[in-house]
Amino acid sequence: MTARRRDVTGDDTLRDEVDELVTSWRRERPDLDVSPLHVLSRVSRLAKHLDRARRASFAEHGLEPWEFDVLTTLRRAGEPYELSPGALLRATLVTSGTMTNRIDRLAAARLVRRRPDPEDRRGVLVSLTDLGRERVDEAFADLLRREHELLAGLAPADQQTLATLLRTILAPFDSGENGS
Repeated sequence: MTARRRDVTGDDTLRDEVDELVTSWRRERPDLDVSPLHVLSRVSRLAKHLDRARRASFAEHGLEPWEFDVLTTLRRAGEPYELSPGALLRATLVTSGTMTNRIDRLAAARLVRRRPDPEDRRGVLVSLTDLGRERVDEAFADLLRREHELLAGLAPADQQTLATLLRTILAPFDSGENGS
């Protein structure tokens, strides 16, 4: 819950649950520097709220998060909206068996189709169907509407600053520099 509360100095400031968490930890463990909690606990809590908003958006369009992930990967590939199963698994960070199962389920739902790869007689390509493209486009537009709402409390310049700061933290993980 976010509220305006008077702090010990009498200042009327915006406070959230993380402020309470940090205050409690400082009281209980004054020997520790709990300052990372100010940022990372908020990122964690925000991720939970974002996950809920995304799941609600996808559900309204009859999609599971993993389905949205595969369909948007194909959609972002551009026309003809197709990729090899290997390219899909690299983009979505799942195993080969998991990707095969996902493609099977999406094909059964008529959201994707397989076709022989003309460049590799043993390979296949996975393509978005018209239904798949329509479903993912609608879900993506709805998701963006919800995400704009989540960020409505920040001015555009503040959103850009936050994006830059988060990129600075995230980039080493994405490049593998942090051992993950």
